[in-house]
Amino acid sequence: MTDIFGVPIVVLLGQLLLGLINGSFYALLSLGLAIIFGMLNVINFAHGAFYMLGGFAAWLLLSALGLGYWETLIAAPLMVGALGAVVERLFLKRLYRVDHLYSLLLTFGIALMLEGLFRHVFGAAGKPYPIPPSLTGGINLGFMFLPMYRAWVIVASLAVCIATWLAIERTKLGAYLRAATENPGLVQAFGINVPFMLTATYAFCVGLAGFAGALAAPLYQVSPGMGSSVIIVVFAVVVIGGMGSIGGAIVTALALGIIEGLTKTFYPAASSIAVFVVMVLVILIRPSGLFSREA
Repeated sequence: MTDIFGVPIVVLLGQLLLGLINGSFYALLSLGLAIIFGMLNVINFAHGAFYMLGGFAAWLLLSALGLGYWETLIAAPLMVGALGAVVERLFLKRLYRVDHLYSLLLTFGIALMLEGLFRHVFGAAGKPYPIPPSLTGGINLGFMFLPMYRAWVIVASLAVCIATWLAIERTKLGAYLRAATENPGLVQAFGINVPFMLTATYAFCVGLAGFAGALAAPLYQVSPGMGSSVIIVVFAVVVIGGMGSIGGAIVTALALGIIEGLTKTFYPAASSIAVFVVMVLVILIRPSGLFSREA
């Protein structure tokens, strides 16, 4: 068996695959965070809680209503997005023109309330979510065995991220949205419903978090703490890529997932801090982020 610096190639490739899977979830979550900050000027600390809600929505739809995996994968993000629209209309719309600290404190409070509520109702233990029969098994690549569901996670995450980036950067709808965030009065004068666009944007972004939660449910147990365990890393991804940079969030998330996987292979003790070491270095060298326009 071929070794690289004393590590078997099969082990290395397995860790790279795990890192790419983690990076796929980081990409879905950081994409929503970057859009919300760049378009709405809101630091959404509740994003991890919406990720948790997506996982629980999928689990409840499966266990209580008997829906299949594919139905829950569609319904869970829609439910989370609808809740996000309510949160935006009731609370966040009042904070667009004030300091970022207010939105940070509000969304942090929402995250604590949601996590505490679900911990009280469902307990701290995780809830199992089975892999759908159509995605069981795996593919023998010769040098490693690739589980089918993990391959599906990577493909689905990349497809959603690329489609979202294209919609915002390359379509007329995305141009309207960017204009609405920069000069809402002028855009509204052309007959465009700017408040509805902002609500729909926030709902879509937290729906992405819900989609990530539903996608993660068969890989990780659904638990009230699943969002808080990942949100700090996702914020680090957004800072490294550049606050508000959509493409930067996607590229940085995948790269950091791979770096995390490599660190677990060669120096496991540092795997939990590798992302933050990179963040510190980037802040020292390029404070606005690697892909920000200001950089």
